[in-house]
Amino acid sequence: MRICSFFPGGTELLYALGLGEAIVGVSHECDYPPAARMKPTVIRTVIDQERLSSEAIDATVRQAIERRMSLYTVDADALRRARPDLIVSQELCDVCAIDTAQVAEAVRVLPDRPRVLSLHPHTLEESLEEIRLVGEATGTQDAAERLLRGCRTRLVRVAALVAHERRRPKVFCLEWLNPLMASGHWVPEMVERAGGVEVLGQAGASSRSVEWGQVQAAAPEVLIVMPCGFSIARTRRELPELTTLPGWDTLPAVRDGQVYLVDGPSYFNRAGPRLVDGIELLAGLLHPERCAHLIPPGAVAML
Repeated sequence: MRICSFFPGGTELLYALGLGEAIVGVSHECDYPPAARMKPTVIRTVIDQERLSSEAIDATVRQAIERRMSLYTVDADALRRARPDLIVSQELCDVCAIDTAQVAEAVRVLPDRPRVLSLHPHTLEESLEEIRLVGEATGTQDAAERLLRGCRTRLVRVAALVAHERRRPKVFCLEWLNPLMASGHWVPEMVERAGGVEVLGQAGASSRSVEWGQVQAAAPEVLIVMPCGFSIARTRRELPELTTLPGWDTLPAVRDGQVYLVDGPSYFNRAGPRLVDGIELLAGLLHPERCAHLIPPGAVAML
């Protein structure tokens, strides 16, 4: 089987199922595992995420949406060379992945029409169940079931560790710096499973803009900074967008030294098996006396 993955979460899952050798094309953002970086790139973006500021990226996205323009382009020649039997795509967010219309258009350039498997999880459970869907589509059902069992076993372990914690900290997961954006989709559920309460995020819904006054009123005790697509180093470059806001020093999380920068793309922004790592990471931050050992190395830094 020859497989093209049009988004990073799909690529991660395919590798987790032992299908690395079958992958013949990926998107520009597919960087995990490291071997994915060596695959031919068939999807590119018009956004220069390394050079543009958070505000400029947001403006570019909004302008593209208003003009009904795509943020992504398909390298038709590269796709033809890849000759995929299966394309794994995503419908969750047009900002995060190529839209379905472009996928359909891309398929038309191929002499032999591949199957297109489009994933669209909005919750943690939906993300986990799509392990099974990809397994069925690729003939790796046994590997998918093993991976799924492993994920669920780890979730049970976290639940047991935090079950008797009386204190459930108020948490705000910040998914963008300018404008400020609260988390959505699976992230609020991740916080809950880790023994916290997300004060502004909406489970199962899209991320949304919030005003600084709302953040102040919510008074989070723990602030997790996880801009979508940003590494910890990239986030640090734009921290003044956050730390210069009026009243920053009065937030409970800031006063108590509970502001954390995390590797969003690895553990929070992308649907897939590593969301379980993200829950373990959160549990380690919220309840370090029981769960600090669960934090993946290099996954978090203090402000």
